[in-house]
Amino acid sequence: MATRTVYLRRKAGVVWAHRVGRGAAYVLLTVFGLVFVFPFLYILRTSFMPLELLFADPPVVVSWPPFWENYAQMFNTGPYLHMLRNTLIIVAQNVVVETIASVMVGYGFARVKFEGRDKLFLLVLATMMVPGTVTLIPQYALFAKAGMVNTFWPLMIPRFFGHPFYIFIMRQFFMTLPKELDEAAEIDGASLWQTMRRVILPLSKPAVATVAIFSFVNHWNDFTEPLVYLLTPENQTLALGLRWFLHNQGGEFTAMMAAATVFTAPMLVAFFFAQKQFIRGIQLTGLKEG
Repeated sequence: MATRTVYLRRKAGVVWAHRVGRGAAYVLLTVFGLVFVFPFLYILRTSFMPLELLFADPPVVVSWPPFWENYAQMFNTGPYLHMLRNTLIIVAQNVVVETIASVMVGYGFARVKFEGRDKLFLLVLATMMVPGTVTLIPQYALFAKAGMVNTFWPLMIPRFFGHPFYIFIMRQFFMTLPKELDEAAEIDGASLWQTMRRVILPLSKPAVATVAIFSFVNHWNDFTEPLVYLLTPENQTLALGLRWFLHNQGGEFTAMMAAATVFTAPMLVAFFFAQKQFIRGIQLTGLKEG
C-alpha cells in the first residue's frame, strides 16, 4: 500500500511538472510572438489614423472609424498602382517558374542516377557561396547588350534555371521518399516524367509549398535587382515604391505606414494560408545523403 502511494505521488509530481513546463513554454512563446508581431500591429494601427491623432495627448490607441484617406492618398500620389501591378506580374511569374525548375532539377539529383551527379550537385551548392553582387555587373552587361534594361526580363529570365537553395530543399525531400515508389511505377510502365508527376509530386506538396513561399518572399522583397534594371517609376516594383514614397511624401507619416501595410500584408496572408504545408515541409525536409 505504501509503495502504491509513493508511486501515485511520483506520478502526480511528474504530471504537475509536465503541466508547469508546458504552461511556461506557452507563456514564453506568447510573449515572443507579441514582440515580433507588435511592429506590424503598430504599422497597421498608424495607417488607419489621421496625422493629427498620431501624437495626441493622451495617446489614441485606435482611431475609429478607420481613416481610409491614408490609402487613398498613397494610391493617388504617384504610380503606386503601376508598381503594385508590376510586382504582382514579376512575383507570380518568378514563383511559378522558379518552383517548377527547382522541383525538376531537385528530382533529377535525387532520383535519377547519372555519372557525376553528386559532383554536379556540389557545384550547384557552391554557387550559393557566391554573393549576388559579384555577378550583378556581368549580368547587367549581358542584359544591356540585349536591350533588356528597363524591362521585366532581367528579373525573370534567371528564374528559369531554378535556385540553388530551393533545389537543395527539393533534392533532400525527394531522397526521403522510398525508392520502391519509382520501381513500382517503372514496372507499371510509367516514364520518368509520369513517375515524377503522378507518384512523387503528390507526396511532395509540403516541400513544394515551402519552396514557393520562400520564392514569393524573396522576390516580393527584392530591392537590388529592380533598382538596377528598372529605371522609370512606371516599371518599378513596390520595394522601390516605398523608397520613392519616402522621398516624395516622407512628411506624411501615416500615409507612409499605409504604403508599408500594402507592401507587408501579402506576405503575411500567404504565410497564414500556407503555414501548415510550410511547417510540415520544413519538418520533413531531411538531411539524407545520397
